[in-house]
Amino acid sequence: MNFTQNEKLKQLSERSIVIGVDIASELHYTRAFDWRGVELGKVFKFENSAEGFRDFYAWIERLKGQAQKDCIVVGAEPTGHYWFGLASYLKEQSIKLVLVNPFHVKRSKELDDNHPSKTDAKDPKTIAKLVIEGRYNEPYIPEGIYAELRIAMACRMRIQKEMSSIKNRIQRWLKIYFPEHETVFGKFDATSSMLVLQVAPQPRDIKRLGVEGINRIWRDNKLRAVGMKRAKSLYEAAQKSIGCTEGESCSRMEIQLLLQDYHTKTAQYQAVIETIDELCRQIPEVAKLLEIKGVGLVTVAGFLSEVGDIRRFNSPKQIQKLAGLALRESSSGKHKGQTTISKRGRARLRAILFQAVMTASREKTQSLQRYTTTTQQGSRIP
Repeated sequence: MNFTQNEKLKQLSERSIVIGVDIASELHYTRAFDWRGVELGKVFKFENSAEGFRDFYAWIERLKGQAQKDCIVVGAEPTGHYWFGLASYLKEQSIKLVLVNPFHVKRSKELDDNHPSKTDAKDPKTIAKLVIEGRYNEPYIPEGIYAELRIAMACRMRIQKEMSSIKNRIQRWLKIYFPEHETVFGKFDATSSMLVLQVAPQPRDIKRLGVEGINRIWRDNKLRAVGMKRAKSLYEAAQKSIGCTEGESCSRMEIQLLLQDYHTKTAQYQAVIETIDELCRQIPEVAKLLEIKGVGLVTVAGFLSEVGDIRRFNSPKQIQKLAGLALRESSSGKHKGQTTISKRGRARLRAILFQAVMTASREKTQSLQRYTTTTQQGSRIP
């Protein structure tokens, strides 16, 4: 990402073969060209498997012998996750892989034939021509601790979404069968609420237990924050509940399954957070980033999982561009339009940076407020 377009063009020479690959889930199509754009050979296709990769490598070796060239550059369009296996194989074979923007492929496919068609045989040529023109990026694939951290943060995000979905389904269940529950407990996931839901989720179950029975559940679990007063409020809410009473057996089974899912996801989330903490301890830059007031472990881990090794950057502007925070100007002649951010980059990194800045600025505002308040109070002291 540190190369300008001129530097990218200089990397191709008369000894270079540029290969464009159209990535798919099962079958890849590829075409080869020299540095001037003259095609070498015919369209070649290979399977997305170890045997297919070996056939592709053998085809490259034949091209090198026929064209008497020894420098290979493979260009591809990053289609989902299907290119990861090919990227790993090419890295093992010491073959350079570059990626082109799918948006550029879509816009430039009509340059050769002035036709909007899109085929598996046509796309590799479009990709290769973009590489020849230097319109590509060298992919950064995290390694070691940064690869581990990226996977861990992806797991955390997935579990967080699943927990949010389960919470919504539990709240929906309560709205149907026990809508008065939220008047007693502010949140259903409070410890006192969860203990009761596991034993007596429906109003008729609570009425069957009585005030003493509800309080006994909390006492048996050594919960001191609630007592008879809260138990009485819950019992009274159950007595006047307007919740649905049909399907009692299966509705009870449903809430029990939802609570089991919630506890499982909570345990998974805690395990992932512990893993992230252990990984971050191995990265020296984490300690410095955590010194920023208002910035926590999850924010730092998310930032490093997106950018990888921060030492590979020469300027903060490179991180801004990676996040899509580079400024986009719209002007022509005397007209000057509104300047906005490009949003061409990693959306997750952009969100993390926004959250970090908002948190840090809020901490700064609170510090300034504390200073002003303390100064004013001190000035009134005789």
